[in-house]
Amino acid sequence: MESVVNIVSFLLLTFGSVLCVVSAIGVVRFPDFYTRCHAAGITDSGGALFILTGCLLQAGLALNWLVAVKLITILIFLWVSSVATTHALAKSAYARGVKAEED
Repeated sequence: MESVVNIVSFLLLTFGSVLCVVSAIGVVRFPDFYTRCHAAGITDSGGALFILTGCLLQAGLALNWLVAVKLITILIFLWVSSVATTHALAKSAYARGVKAEED
């Protein structure tokens, strides 16, 4: 049973890391501010979900519940703050007149 948890945890950590790398590439490669905000906000939230879920499996809910509570708290904070920050950045850029790149 422990090996199954380790395999699933490894897959979650790997997928989350790949999502974070894709997000970083999107921030560098996308043409304008708004698409870069989208890449940073959405993909990093998903990457954090998978990475922290993999860490949660490694911590073991029954054995180390305090670590599990801390990881869940971090996940909730990251989800709320990432979405709110991306929205605030995009809204303030729009209010200041930042234009999206047109074809």
